[in-house]
Amino acid sequence: MDAETGAFACLSPEEMAAYEGVEAMQRIVHETAVNAGWHLDRKTGIPFERNFGEVIALCHSELSEALEAHRKGNGRDDKLPWHDAMTVELADAVIRIFDIAGARKLNLAAAILDKNKFNKTRADHQLANRNAVGGKAY
Repeated sequence: MDAETGAFACLSPEEMAAYEGVEAMQRIVHETAVNAGWHLDRKTGIPFERNFGEVIALCHSELSEALEAHRKGNGRDDKLPWHDAMTVELADAVIRIFDIAGARKLNLAAAILDKNKFNKTRADHQLANRNAVGGKAY
């Protein structure tokens, strides 16, 4: 998407579908959080902007839970047993990120597509450069 014009002409049909899907998920997730009262002061019921550092730390905690699930053998999730625990914890992290973006009216879908397109061209993301001395091992 063109940042200045908002044009979608440069997106392939697959990229457009991805954009619309991410945008829809962001709306759904944020609406769920709003309806659950996560964006209201618990004592007054007045809407407020959540502390950015706090919500980022909550994203970290979900990623740590995914790591712990992997360390313990990636068993079934206790709340969604038809999924493995690592996948559910990664989903929790994405849900938190979508909620942050929704609350702050960030265009996460466009940023993801733009960043992925940029990463395709990065020298430090090419296998030959990663295998070179001083290259990124991970």
